[in-house]
Amino acid sequence: MNGNFETLYEQIGGGATIQKLVDAFYPKVFSNEELLPIFNGSMEDIKRKQFMFLSQFLGGPALYSEEFGPPAMRQRHLPFEITPVRAENWLSCMEEAFEEIGLSQTPEGQLFFHRLKQVAAIMVNSNE
Repeated sequence: MNGNFETLYEQIGGGATIQKLVDAFYPKVFSNEELLPIFNGSMEDIKRKQFMFLSQFLGGPALYSEEFGPPAMRQRHLPFEITPVRAENWLSCMEEAFEEIGLSQTPEGQLFFHRLKQVAAIMVNSNE
């Protein structure tokens, strides 16, 4: 492997940046009336899983797979009604969190957000 190659995980600042993002994101989600019905359980547990997933998603340690197996996020979210409106609300909360921690101003952050937009589109499993 080329020693100069950095994963997106490394480019954005690794686990410290992902933790900041998760910490900024979930209070927004839990205060969003459209999203609240699909986020059951402890915010801390959900934040921990999101941290693990995003670390792996960006090329960092495979924390999620080590504990839960392959991410298969669409399959794991099928029990939840994810409408286009909910996907947009999720992205809006994420965009606010990116801005809050200064990630939206970087090319790496913009690439990361673009990838999350693709994930949000894939997660939609219900019409309005």
